[in-house]
Amino acid sequence: MRRIGIIDLGSNTVRLAVFDVADDLGKKLKPSEFREVLNEKAMAGLSAYVSDGIFTEAGIERAVDILKDHLKSAKSIDCKEVHVFATAVLRNCANSADAIKTIEKATDLPIDLISGEDEAHLGFVGASIDQELTQGILLDIGGGSTEFTHVEHGRDLMNVSVPQGSVSSYASYVARILPTSEECARITDAFTSKIAEYKCIQATHEPTLYGIGGSIRAVGKMLGRMSGHDKAQKVMTPEDVDSVLRLLVEDASRFAHLAVKAVPDRLHSVVPGCLILRLLMQAAHAETLTLCKYGIREGYLKERVLDLA
Repeated sequence: MRRIGIIDLGSNTVRLAVFDVADDLGKKLKPSEFREVLNEKAMAGLSAYVSDGIFTEAGIERAVDILKDHLKSAKSIDCKEVHVFATAVLRNCANSADAIKTIEKATDLPIDLISGEDEAHLGFVGASIDQELTQGILLDIGGGSTEFTHVEHGRDLMNVSVPQGSVSSYASYVARILPTSEECARITDAFTSKIAEYKCIQATHEPTLYGIGGSIRAVGKMLGRMSGHDKAQKVMTPEDVDSVLRLLVEDASRFAHLAVKAVPDRLHSVVPGCLILRLLMQAAHAETLTLCKYGIREGYLKERVLDLA
């Protein structure tokens, strides 16, 4: 048994997942061949440490402190093999190379900075581990970017990364915690302008969507709470997403109380994520979205660490 740690250095969260992986693997990673033994999340909010396009010294210190804490957690369960990949927050800043070099030196951990297209692809790889994605669109709304993957005949034929996510939307357009109607409109206008640059998104119409990542799962958790359940709603329609946004407008107090219970760590980003999700569902003319169990960390484990097809 091989024990492997994967750290996802994201714009909103920095998450450590530790997996036990079987010694004798087939050509493809099956759910029965690995299991997660630790999942530790730190709400880092690293996108808030970007000023005028520069990832600040305070942000670097924050990232280093969290990575060191995650390393301690990994070592406490005898995990000696740890891999780190970084996404939008370090990918999009002007001092990316210098910031990464400083973090690597302070933690003695090499950091794999993945492109937006690779982020979308690895999300598809992970989501496909326990279910066959044959036709549709896979969405991952991250803190600093949104990944859009068109799947045809079981292959990801188009991977697009839009440089706007739930946390960056909050940071750019929201003054307090929950956005006002005017702030929601600005988030919507900004994301609409961005996806207009991607003709492939406008031209891709699929009734079936799949979702990975914390932002989309947060919408599912809100829907679950609105229905009186503790668990996330796994399948949602455009009308379901509309009902979350409508609740904010009609009863902001009830929305806030439900959000505190359902997504306390994403209270500030759940509405921006919901707005982005609704726009993408509209663009794709989608009928349903299904939450997937696995995502980018499992995809990174499979393809980048285990080197499996």
